Amino acid sequence: MARLNFTPFPTLTTERLTLRQLTDEDDKEIFFLRSDKTVNQYITRPIPSGMDEARDFIQKINDGIAQNNSIYWAICLHDKPILVGTICLWNFSDDKSIAELGYELIPASQGQGIMNEALKRIIIYAFETLKIEKLEAFTHKDNISSSQLLVKNNFKREPGRIDEGDIDNIVYFLNRFTTAFSFLGLFLFHSWL
Repeated sequence: MARLNFTPFPTLTTERLTLRQLTDEDDKEIFFLRSDKTVNQYITRPIPSGMDEARDFIQKINDGIAQNNSIYWAICLHDKPILVGTICLWNFSDDKSIAELGYELIPASQGQGIMNEALKRIIIYAFETLKIEKLEAFTHKDNISSSQLLVKNNFKREPGRIDEGDIDNIVYFLNRFTTAFSFLGLFLFHSWL
């Protein structure tokens, strides 16, 4: 069985972005992401009632990272350290060969290619560093932007797979070796990061 180790925290960069660990100073942005109606339109989760719950969420996330159960990045532009979104790998299979992908972006930052850039970097990290064999993503059938993002990054619909937690979700997957997103493509993309 593979072992995960997220200490020290793996801060990642792209041409425009820094993917860093959440801090207590991110509480306002986390509260916004988890309570904004646009962001949560297709997500079923409890809405925080105040800043204390946002700070509790940050603590819970960082505890999960310290225990090597999940990894969760704040997405920031290089020139602005304020969080504009998040992206994570979680719900690892027992043998650590499969991970679920999750992401969200503040509406004012949507449509700028930010999540596409972050996702490409996370795919490289998952496949090259963690040696994940398969990434899974669950997105609501009406969330066209999310589906387009996944398809653009060579995720495929998993035939016959139903999300038992939400039958309105579509399950997408990306395999490490059998995907059109080849290691040559990953290497070429990674070489200019």
